[in-house]
Amino acid sequence: MRNFLALMGLIGLTACGGFRDDLAQAPDPLGTFRLGHNVVYVSEPVQGPFSRTVTDDEWQAAVVTAVEDRLGEARYFGDKYFHVGVAVEGYVLAYPGVPLVYSPKSILIFSVNFFEDATQRKLNDEAIQLTVFEPCCTIPLIGTGFTRSAEEQMEGLSFTAARAIERTMRQNADWFGGTPEILEADDTILEGNVLIDNPELVAPDQTPPEDIVALQDLTVADPVVGPPSDN
Repeated sequence: MRNFLALMGLIGLTACGGFRDDLAQAPDPLGTFRLGHNVVYVSEPVQGPFSRTVTDDEWQAAVVTAVEDRLGEARYFGDKYFHVGVAVEGYVLAYPGVPLVYSPKSILIFSVNFFEDATQRKLNDEAIQLTVFEPCCTIPLIGTGFTRSAEEQMEGLSFTAARAIERTMRQNADWFGGTPEILEADDTILEGNVLIDNPELVAPDQTPPEDIVALQDLTVADPVVGPPSDN
């Protein structure tokens, strides 16, 4: 089993190495969009089943950074400012499960609103709620609890959240003076709250062994073969 985890971890790390590569590509303009305020609100979000625990400040920092990296002036430099407001509502940062038996998935649930700076007008009628899964790095039958730290999981989820926000903007580009786009479905992005709408996508409909429940607040010192620690 130790050799199996090491091999699968190596595969996972190799596959995940370039998940941020698209940020180096210059995007097509989004109408007149230029990022104004990048506001992320986090206040005791719901922590889903079998999740590592992180602080509100850690989530805020991760999402602010991801939104800035994707939507900031390094990539979009239109001539009108628009504000993006994100509220983190829930998450699961999967801790190590039992390979081939029980491997929870990591998710982030959030809502987003858009505002025009010049008029202070809210552009979407209701908050847009989305659930995102980690990009590319879920190894079948194992999950990222074995291959990634909590910080790496947050980075991946925040990256996907920012990408989901950008996709939403492109689908509604008329809000920013552009032309709406029709985009292919992305299975790492779902509308709504998956913990309510379809919780089996996060954790199988089964009861994990008691020793796994006891690991709920632990992380892995060595993501591939190291023993659990309190870090």
